[in-house]
Amino acid sequence: MHTPLPPRILVVDDDPDLRELLRVYLGANGFAVDVVGDGVAMRAALTQEHTDAIVLDLMLPGEDGLSLIRTLRAQSGIPILMLSARGEEMDRIIGLEVGADDYLAKPFGPRELLARLRALLRRSHPAAAPGNTKETQFCFGRFVLDLTGRSLLRDGKEVQLTSAEFDLLAAFLIRPNRVLSRDTLVDLLKGYNRDWFDRSIDNRVTRLRRKIEVDVAAPAYIRTVRGEGYLFNPRGTSP
Repeated sequence: MHTPLPPRILVVDDDPDLRELLRVYLGANGFAVDVVGDGVAMRAALTQEHTDAIVLDLMLPGEDGLSLIRTLRAQSGIPILMLSARGEEMDRIIGLEVGADDYLAKPFGPRELLARLRALLRRSHPAAAPGNTKETQFCFGRFVLDLTGRSLLRDGKEVQLTSAEFDLLAAFLIRPNRVLSRDTLVDLLKGYNRDWFDRSIDNRVTRLRRKIEVDVAAPAYIRTVRGEGYLFNPRGTSP
């Protein structure tokens, strides 16, 4: 019988003690773990091994975490859990805006990091797509969203989405032509920290619009319903 490979996590942090702690703790909880100390080593590791998720510190020697997140997002939708010291509120907001899927403030408990990683991986797995539906593909305009393959195609070519952006688009497509409040979207996306995910919903919508709308200033698919939330119109017709 074929034994499935454990999820592989890449930890990027310049603190050797923390790297070793996470290597041992995550390894004891069913993960394969690679640890590196900076962006150069991160890039090398990503070329050598398939990685299912990245734990990335914002404060790194050389290229910082925010720059690395931008680079990663230009290349793939791999789930990213960013780490930041307490008090770095603006960095956390920017990190979510540029494409991180979740954040955790230092110091943190290993159990919480484990729970958040598992949640990220569930959301990036086809079985964890938001909502309950028998449909696996949704077409709108020139796009096809595939829940099974977790991909978005535009005219047959893949559009790179982060895990968070994919889940948001899936939540909209499964519930078309319905106004979804920010609270509803937070619940659907299963954010741990409601305050932070509340703030990031608008940022996620903005990023998603940039990838699917012809004119982000006059969106045809994701409509803002003032005072209520958002509505997805798969026909993309004008209001």
